[in-house]
Amino acid sequence: MSSPHPRPLFVYGTLKRGFCNHPFLSGQKYVGPGRTVPGYRLYNLGGFPGMVAVSDDRYGVSGEIWLVEDACLTEIDYLEGVDQGLYRREPVPLLKPYDTQVIETYLYALSVDGRPSAGNQWVE
Repeated sequence: MSSPHPRPLFVYGTLKRGFCNHPFLSGQKYVGPGRTVPGYRLYNLGGFPGMVAVSDDRYGVSGEIWLVEDACLTEIDYLEGVDQGLYRREPVPLLKPYDTQVIETYLYALSVDGRPSAGNQWVE
């Protein structure tokens, strides 16, 4: 059963508009562009990105904010391999105007050693 109050979700990779997994957000509400506070970077995991916290970033990661119903979040959790430990969905600090809101994202949960940096914005 869907929540009557969809939750905000920050997406930064293949779920963004125009990207291969965007159909998973079908029927959800686009809020607008957003960016994390400094301290995050994307890594190329082989056709899709993983975002991790890093100490040497000064820009943050660019992405989109969506209002997502619970049923849709469950599907995206499955897509992102949350149960398998690939990603964890957790709050991420964003820049204004979202700095006072609790907005979740998917952080990559495994090591990125040996993976190439994809910088601060994912492109397919």
